[in-house]
Amino acid sequence: MKIEIKNLTKTYSGGFKALDSVDLTITNGMFGLLGPNGAGKSTLMRILVTLMEPTSGQVLVDGKDISTYRKEIRKMVGYLPQDFRFFAKLKSWEFLDYAARLGGMNSKKERGMRVDEMLESVGLYEFRNRMANKLSGGMKRRLGIAQALIASPSMIIVDEPTTGLDPEERIRFRNLLSDLGRSETIIILSTHIVGDISSTCNQMALLNEGSLIYNGTPDHLVEQAEGFVWRTEVSQEVYDTLKTEVPIISTIPSGGGWEVQFVGDLPPGIEAMKVDPNLEHAYVHYMDNKLEHWNLK
Repeated sequence: MKIEIKNLTKTYSGGFKALDSVDLTITNGMFGLLGPNGAGKSTLMRILVTLMEPTSGQVLVDGKDISTYRKEIRKMVGYLPQDFRFFAKLKSWEFLDYAARLGGMNSKKERGMRVDEMLESVGLYEFRNRMANKLSGGMKRRLGIAQALIASPSMIIVDEPTTGLDPEERIRFRNLLSDLGRSETIIILSTHIVGDISSTCNQMALLNEGSLIYNGTPDHLVEQAEGFVWRTEVSQEVYDTLKTEVPIISTIPSGGGWEVQFVGDLPPGIEAMKVDPNLEHAYVHYMDNKLEHWNLK
């Protein structure tokens, strides 16, 4: 399966351009879409699941234009939006059963088995009879994940899926998607949480202010931060100056000062040790440094 996004632009009333001439190809496996809030990620997701029309450009799914084959493509998609809502009068299992019927599962027996399987996989089986709107925030998010996967779609699109999940739940979700990513399925994970991308995705894209500014592997992005990540211990006075010069990644109290990690060029007068970068370091370095010289057009 392949998604081809060609010169995609979305301009809202008032002239705000949420997407600006985006070109991107996505194939089977886990694909991460990373960027700050307001980068255009949710707009792109809504276009891909046919909930929104682009202003211009084209999206093809296995060669079929989503504007022409909307109904056919909708049946292929499992979608978890950022602002997912529930029907107030349905129990958890009833909500998933309803989602399965919408996904084309007509056999009651088959649906019942699949509902139980999904409730078990997201850790909600013991709450199957609880009203969906009475679940905790994290449980609601897990139920939303289950409904996106219930009909075994060939395209799974999830927008900020780990918002509200505790660390254990986040790991459970990542493992669930990683298992699915080994099949002939496209999984698009849109998030501003760098750890969600680094733990699951082999390919990624970076959006900023509606423009595509990076498309490749997480490892290649990390390589670009080699030699630009540092660790040092500084006094409060030096720290106050340092944070105005470079992006600070972490601070830990140490004696009368701070143990600091930062990215960028080493400022004059600062002694520091180089640190092997991770994707979070690379993301901050790219956004802070590369964009200053990047021709977005």
